[in-house]
Amino acid sequence: MTVALRVISLLFPPLALMAIIFYLSDQPDMGSGFGIWDLIGRKIIHMLEYGLLTAAWYRALNSRLVPAALIAAIYAASDEIHQSFIPGRNGTPTDVIIDFAGIAIAISLIIHFRGARSISERTND
Repeated sequence: MTVALRVISLLFPPLALMAIIFYLSDQPDMGSGFGIWDLIGRKIIHMLEYGLLTAAWYRALNSRLVPAALIAAIYAASDEIHQSFIPGRNGTPTDVIIDFAGIAIAISLIIHFRGARSISERTND
């Protein structure tokens, strides 16, 4: 694989996810009409998308967890600021905390599986 293709294969997933998040945040109303279930579902999706963003940047940055988490966290905060300018939407600190929870879960899973992988590599030697 050429260097250019390698760079594209690493950067496309997190940048595409960021573009999707931006697009969805730019929509005036994301309500489905299901009341509390709509709210719960959207909060779970918030956590999932920022957990996935952390994992995508982790892969793109050659397994550098802190920069990956920082990029996802900064994007989460900027997304809420962006939403505050969209009619029918509001950016809230609570949503940033929910996004950070998704990032924290991703960090925990990465550390867990990275640790499990290194243990299995040592036992296979």
